[in-house]
Amino acid sequence: MKRYFIQNGTMPVHITEWGSRNDEVIFCLHGLGSTSLSFIDVAEDLQKDYRIISVDAPGHGKTPPFPSQEDYEMPRMAEWMDDIVNILKLNEFYFLSHSWGSFVHLFYLKNYSDRVNGSILLDGGYQSKRHSGKTVEEEMAYYEEDFEQTWINREDFMELVQSETLTWSPLKEQAAEDLALIKDGKYYWHARGVTGANIIRAMHKDDIEDIFVDMPPGILLLKATLPEHLKEDRNSQAERFRRKTKAEVKPIPKATHLLHWDRPEAVVEEVRNRWHRIDGQLAGRIEKPLNQTFE
Repeated sequence: MKRYFIQNGTMPVHITEWGSRNDEVIFCLHGLGSTSLSFIDVAEDLQKDYRIISVDAPGHGKTPPFPSQEDYEMPRMAEWMDDIVNILKLNEFYFLSHSWGSFVHLFYLKNYSDRVNGSILLDGGYQSKRHSGKTVEEEMAYYEEDFEQTWINREDFMELVQSETLTWSPLKEQAAEDLALIKDGKYYWHARGVTGANIIRAMHKDDIEDIFVDMPPGILLLKATLPEHLKEDRNSQAERFRRKTKAEVKPIPKATHLLHWDRPEAVVEEVRNRWHRIDGQLAGRIEKPLNQTFE
């Protein structure tokens, strides 16, 4: 694993990379409040066969925030991502994303799908804000407050992060350390409240459901199945997404929203099954079922 910065105009962008430059690229984009290290379990397993490039999004990890809230709007985020792809000289790549990163992923596909050889969404991109039951003001206020929490020591901070996933390991501990900003002896989330609020505003303004019909074929959504009380809502939103995009939706048992932390082996299996090439041809299933029974 190596970590480095690239320069996008005046903005330094922090990258985490695994694997060989000679292998096919999997580009990873994390969720709201996370960092490029969130894919560490999956990347460590896949690095012998793929070059994995994971980016700290603006306002996350070691990448500074955008100067204005409008920069977080979805079309602009897709342009920003294409800037990164161009700087890294990636002609084509596979795209793996989680949560909010999957919303950006779909907006990227709307205009730049010719560069993407395959798409896997990890419990994200299918949850339209217009069906959330919350106003943009309510949700912005929640995230602004939530991201401004503080902890007095490392143990308390790590205990909270660990409580969000069903499994734990030294690799996850390393990823968890990346989530912390330490200042004046206190622990803060690395992503600040204003960043969280700006992203939520953008997700309401540019609702994902409006571009479902513009999606290319071959998208796979891996959907969380825990906690149980969210099952009905997740199934309803996923079915709407499947129907309008013709994507495949696959529920992953024993997985919360942090699906790639709870079940990294399930993500690795899907990547290997679908993105393996034989004599230059993409192997695995690319046809998508017209019907899907959810768990």
